[in-house]
Order: sequence, then C-alpha cells, then structure tokens
Amino acid sequence: METNDFSQPIRQSTKGILVIFAFNLVKFVKKFFVLFIAFGVSVFRNKSIGNITPTMVILALIGVLIIILIIAILKYLNFKFHISKDDFHLATGIINKDNTIIPKSKIQNVYIKQNFLQQIIDVVSVKIETAGDKKSEIEISALDKPTALLLKKKLFKKAQIDTEAIEDAEQVNEPEVFFKVTPKRLLLEGLSQNHFKSFLLIFGFAFGLYSEFKDFLVELELENHIEGLVELDETAILNLIITNVIIVIGVVLVSFLFSVVKTFIINFNLEVVEHQKTIEINKGLFNKVSLSLTPSRIQNLVITTNRLKQYFGLHTLAVKQAMVNVKQQKNFNIVALEKAQLNYLVDKLLSNYVEDKSNVAKPRPYFMRISALEMFIFGVIINALAWAIFGMEMLWINTVFLPLAVLYVYIAYKKAYYIISEDFVTIGSGVIDTTTNILEIHKIQSVKLKQTIFQRPKAIASVVISTASKSVTIPYVQKSEAISIYNFLLYKVESQDRDWM
Repeated sequence: METNDFSQPIRQSTKGILVIFAFNLVKFVKKFFVLFIAFGVSVFRNKSIGNITPTMVILALIGVLIIILIIAILKYLNFKFHISKDDFHLATGIINKDNTIIPKSKIQNVYIKQNFLQQIIDVVSVKIETAGDKKSEIEISALDKPTALLLKKKLFKKAQIDTEAIEDAEQVNEPEVFFKVTPKRLLLEGLSQNHFKSFLLIFGFAFGLYSEFKDFLVELELENHIEGLVELDETAILNLIITNVIIVIGVVLVSFLFSVVKTFIINFNLEVVEHQKTIEINKGLFNKVSLSLTPSRIQNLVITTNRLKQYFGLHTLAVKQAMVNVKQQKNFNIVALEKAQLNYLVDKLLSNYVEDKSNVAKPRPYFMRISALEMFIFGVIINALAWAIFGMEMLWINTVFLPLAVLYVYIAYKKAYYIISEDFVTIGSGVIDTTTNILEIHKIQSVKLKQTIFQRPKAIASVVISTASKSVTIPYVQKSEAISIYNFLLYKVESQDRDWM
C-alpha cells in the first residue's frame, strides 16, 4: 500500500488477496473436512463411485480452489475504507453492497495481529471493534505495518486535537519498554500454571480418541483380557497398578508440558510499552498481536497468582474490556510480572486505587456449606466412575479425596473477601490460584440481588455486579448487608457524572 492518506477511499495491500483466499479456504476445509475425507477414501479405494473417478475428484477440487480465489479477488476489489473528520467508513460486498460508518468516539479497540501466513508475506491485519454486536467488528486483512500503525493512531485521535502538537508531544515523550519477559521467567510461568485444566483437556482428548476407536478396540477382544484379570495373581495385579500409576504420571507430565508450550507460544517475546497515557502489549509467536490499553476503556482488572508463583515472584494481570471477540480477551493478559511492576501497572490503569485492608469483609460461613456440598457432589461422581470402570478396588481413592475436599472448603473460604470503597470494588477468591477482581464503581452497568429458596430462611443473599466486560459476585452475605451494598452502589453510579468508557 503506497499511500497513507486515509481521507479518500483506498484498498488494502494486494497481498490481501492471498490472505483472504487462505482464510476462505480454511473455513471451507473446516466445514467439509469430514465429508471430503470420507468421499476421497471411498473413491480411491474403489477406484470409482458410479461414474466418478479420482481424476474427476481432483478436477473438482481444482475448480473449488479457483472459485475461492475469484471470491477472494472480488472481496479485495470491493473492500475500501477511509477516515473522515469524526468517522471511519467501510464499503464491502460482492453482490450486496454494505456501507458501514463507525464514529471514532465509539471505537473500543484497535489492535494489530499477524498470523503465520501474514508474517511470511510481511503484512499485518488491523481489527477495529466497538462495544456493540458482532456486526461492528471489522478486520482489514493486509496492511504494511507502518500504515497499520498510522491508521490506528488516526482512529484514536480526536478531531479537535492539532496533529502537529501530537507529533511534537510524542517526540518529547518517547515511549519506552516498561517490561519485557525473559525466557527464564516465561518457563517458570508455564511450570507454575494451574495444570488442572490442562489435565482435564488432555483427559477429554484421550477419551474422545477412545470413543472414535472403540469399535477397533472391540475387534482386539480386549473384553476377554479384562475378564481374565480375575484370575491374576498378586504379582500381576501389582504390575497392573504400577502400569496405571505410570499412565497417570505420564498424563500429568504431558499436562505440564502442554501448559509450558502453550505459555511460550502465546506470550513469546512479551513486552509492555509505556506511552504517556496508554500501555501497549506486544506478544505472540505464530499469532503476533499488538494492542493498546486505555484506562478509560478498562472495565475490570483481574490479578492472579498462587503459592508457587509467589515463591518465584510471578503475578498475572488480566485487563477486561467491553469486547465482541471473547477469544481476543486472552491477549490482554500480562504474565510473569514482579510485585512492584504489577503495582505500577495497576496505578497506571486505575488512578488512586488503594486496597484498604482495614475495610475487608468476608462472606458468611454458609459459604463453606455450599463449597462442601459442591465437593460432595463431585466426590459422588468420582466414586461412581471409579467403581464403574475399575470396580470396588478403586474406592481407596477416597483416602486421598476426602482430605483434599476438606482442604478445598477451608482454602476457598479463607481466600474469599470483598472491599467496597468510595470508588472501587475489590473481590478476592480462589483455591489453587488466588484471584483479585477490581472494578471502578462508576463503570458498573447493573447490580442484582440473588437469593435461592434455601438462602431465604437463613437471610443470606449474594450481590451480582456487572460491567460491560464481565460480572462478579459478592457471595453469601447477610441480606441486610447485601441490601446496603446494593443501595450504596446504585447511589454512587447514579450520583457520579462520569462515563463508563
């Protein structure tokens, strides 16, 4: 793209044809993958199905590729955008023409991405998002990076601000890298993750494979081998137990490896660049992202750590904004921060925030009853599965489960607290991880009292507080206290003449 003048309608880089073609091809393959595989195997096994030969199949695939390429070219030719004084304009469509106009003031996020293909052909994509519905999400697939950065700058620039004054101010206040993750800290971050989710993911994947190949396993007559276990001697049973232990250890190790690799790929070369009023996050290996955090647009801050992370001095800061793309929210996480760096960023993004420990309040002990009930239900499911798959011999698992269940209930209650100040709500929770949710009161969208039929006789209620990005809950407090919180928050929101973004 040769011109940087966005006042007239322009197209993206011609390399965008290749990017659009690749995106459409991936969507097509995902949609019809199973059908193509089944059809292709049938054709090449039987040499033909009716009058259909392998050559005809190949020609059909070439025809599909040509059609997808033509669609990509037409999309490229009809995709034009420009910027007026106060708005962003976009024209799209092949048969049905669409003209989209987004006021600059309504733009919530502008972030730059670069997937593996875009890295190869040296272009980036620019995604423009408002806090509205999915139709407001716009992606320009192929721009050279300088043009993308200039476009991002102009979209966030207020119309009344003088351009030369901005450029002079930026030259005086050059942005600097505030934080850059080292490979060592990234490795420690991966090792100290909560691996329970990875374990469940891998277990689910293995169970899915078993379901797919169940018929094949039946053909191996495994049932006859299982029936023969009754006649095994003590040595064989001991070997079986050792084998199961080795399998479990193997799955756990794979979970660790999965977490470490995932952490490296997502947060590769993570750096936080500090500007005068904003913070920029750059990271990613196969999918590089560059996005800006503006304090006025932030809805919630979530701080996460655990015992192991604290030992290594690691903290994660997740920034929640009103976004259409929920998956993109994961890119707003800054990992492996030291405590001082975390406090600095919180002060930068939330001015005048102080966690007043003298004003800490906790849920009622009813919280522990609910946690105990949850663990009881979970224990019943675990025992039922163990008994159904392995028999009565596996019920020894309760000697491990019961102490862990008691520890879960105790830690969950110990970590649960809330603080309500004049301007902020802070809510703590967690079991393995320690999570702290922080939100500004003037950005609250709604407050709701929640009370079940079991809580009413005990005069217990919960307060659900919603912002444009997520909801948080102050759980199981006295009903009188819940009503006081409810009235206070509504009064503060209605009495403050401040916008939520």
